[in-house]
Amino acid sequence: MSFEDLLKELQGQKDVQEDPSHVSLEALFHDSFMSKYTRSNSFAEFLEKGNFKVQTREDILNIPDEFFDRHVARDTDFANWQKMLDTATAEYGGK
Repeated sequence: MSFEDLLKELQGQKDVQEDPSHVSLEALFHDSFMSKYTRSNSFAEFLEKGNFKVQTREDILNIPDEFFDRHVARDTDFANWQKMLDTATAEYGGK
């Protein structure tokens, strides 16, 4: 999932009909997943702990990948965002 897709999801602009295989961030990073693999109880809390102010497209695009990866490595069991995303996607698909 690109940062642009993440932003659209957070803003509620991504329409499920636009991409039938799309899974919402709320479903992908559900509270159980976040509690199991991170030090946050929700994805929103995870973003907040990283001091990521995500309100607009520019907010997402302005987050350098290395900062987001560093936050993931520090506050989760994952080395980077891609590994976190891959694990969440695999676990969601295994349900």
